[in-house]
Amino acid sequence: MTGAARREQLVAVGRGVFAAKGIDGTSVEEIAATAEVSKPIVYEHFGGKEGLYAVVVDRELRDLTEGVTSALTVGGSDRQTLERAALALLDYIEGSPDGFRILVRDVSGEAPSGTYASLMSDVATQVAHLLSDAFAHRGLEPAAAPMYAQMLVGLVSLTGQWWLETRSPAKEIVAAHMVNLAWNGLAGLEERPALHDSGSM
Repeated sequence: MTGAARREQLVAVGRGVFAAKGIDGTSVEEIAATAEVSKPIVYEHFGGKEGLYAVVVDRELRDLTEGVTSALTVGGSDRQTLERAALALLDYIEGSPDGFRILVRDVSGEAPSGTYASLMSDVATQVAHLLSDAFAHRGLEPAAAPMYAQMLVGLVSLTGQWWLETRSPAKEIVAAHMVNLAWNGLAGLEERPALHDSGSM
């Protein structure tokens, strides 16, 4: 196996072990045994479990960031933007459940500085910018946009964590209900919510 292939194998193995046990519950011995290599191989490529963990987290954050950022910058109506952002998170969870478990797990002091919380904060900043324009257009107070952005991002993020474990109903239904609550509020819930962005189905 080439060095690059071995590195990718260790990243894949580490991803699975970290998802199950977290960084603090994982040892270099366990990573090496699962990958069927010696401990020095892990140290050679990553310097230890912390280095491997940093690579895994960086990759997961990049993948999730690309999906959510793309959803926020496509254009369309405000509601369609919200729908796409909700679906982008659920798409990531569906395609990378181990990665999402790693990102949302409480991180130790040895974990890399880029975390799921910091990513969600960055997303909230982007959403606040979009909401600020929408609020001004509707005669609402733009200064309240950052607070509403935190509410929306929290709604989507926590629902995503719940859906990670339940996987039911289908992600399009979950996204439609999230947007139903965010868009209409409790007083105006639609009886049968559906996504309005036909391109996302």
